[in-house]
Amino acid sequence: MYRAGFACIVGRPNAGKSTLTNALVGHKVAITSDKPQTTRHTIRGLVHRDDGQLVLVDTPGVHRPRTLLGERLNELVRETWAEVDVIVMCLPADEAIGPGDRFIAGEIGAMRRTPKVAVLTKTDRVDRAALATRLLDVDALAQEQGFAWEHIVPVSARDGVQLDDLVGALLPLMPESGPLYPLGEITDEPEEALVAEFIREAALDGVRDELPHSIAVVIEEMLPREGRSEPLLDVYAVLYVERDSQKAIVIGRGGSRLREVGTRARAAIEPLLGTRVHLDIRVKVAKDWQQDPKQMRRLGF
Repeated sequence: MYRAGFACIVGRPNAGKSTLTNALVGHKVAITSDKPQTTRHTIRGLVHRDDGQLVLVDTPGVHRPRTLLGERLNELVRETWAEVDVIVMCLPADEAIGPGDRFIAGEIGAMRRTPKVAVLTKTDRVDRAALATRLLDVDALAQEQGFAWEHIVPVSARDGVQLDDLVGALLPLMPESGPLYPLGEITDEPEEALVAEFIREAALDGVRDELPHSIAVVIEEMLPREGRSEPLLDVYAVLYVERDSQKAIVIGRGGSRLREVGTRARAAIEPLLGTRVHLDIRVKVAKDWQQDPKQMRRLGF
């Protein structure tokens, strides 16, 4: 009996959602960072098994919004979990359950007909006694909100612990169906969108705390360079920030940081596209774009 369906992965920022998605898919389809609110779009990653197909929908972390962008990201998450077959909530094993977790649990608890699975992430960071305590806390969290988890699965995406058990728990909750996507695909994200995200991921590394939320990347062109014996793809990208001072941080002294961004981004992009890549990244200022609906639309939000 073959089953296929959508599982929405939710949780507060830095709960390990994107890392879990990548580990289950077996390929990098979602960017990761220690900076909160790194994910800005729903990213679909595909997991293929002989008896079924899981479409994992990685979502932005639900948070208290301080900008128009933050409000739209929260709306995107709520729209997504209203349309899926299963809701998967990530809770980090190395952190106590907090107000953000309770808020999300209350929100998904209102989705009475949708099965819910709790995933205790980052179990490699705690000992067995702490893990046992956290498992009890997660069970109690659902009881407080008036629902019950279908499963509670502790995993370590970094070490690959119990990932197969998680897939085994999710597939039986999916409807009977043929494959929803061609076998062998790992995502339905357009290549340009993934390339833009990998550039943003590289730009996030090492920047100051106030800068990550101000960065957006737009791909203007991706063109194969003509007249070469070996393929080379020219990628023209614009990295937007909100202030001139942020532009100086991203570029660095003599362009040093921007060169580092290009080097890191190419290391992720070339395996994805299967060809050598030349990145042309320009940095521009879109003043206070997170609060400007017109600029947000232009940047893809």
